[in-house]
Amino acid sequence: KKDSKKDAGKNPAKAAKKGAGAKKKKWSKGKVREKLNNLVVFDQLTYDRMLAEVKNFKLVTPSAISERLKVNGSLARRAITKLLEAGLIRPIETHSRQQIYTRNTGD
Repeated sequence: KKDSKKDAGKNPAKAAKKGAGAKKKKWSKGKVREKLNNLVVFDQLTYDRMLAEVKNFKLVTPSAISERLKVNGSLARRAITKLLEAGLIRPIETHSRQQIYTRNTGD
């Protein structure tokens, strides 16, 4: 085994390269999520489906509506206000960041 201090006297560039990794780290591109193609305006078919299906969800949140009906978040929040006005759902927790509702069972 050679002594690295002795080697540094003969070839200083080689000794410096040995210490802190020879090659620079390559950064990975990261995982790329698939782009969602959600609706931004209700068409009649989706609106009717929303009125029929959402009242049967056990847990009604903007994200649940957005995911199942393929609509964007702001449209899901609008849908919730419509369902509240119609009396089809009732609030459990309304926080500024996350609203949680459930189906109205008539209790």
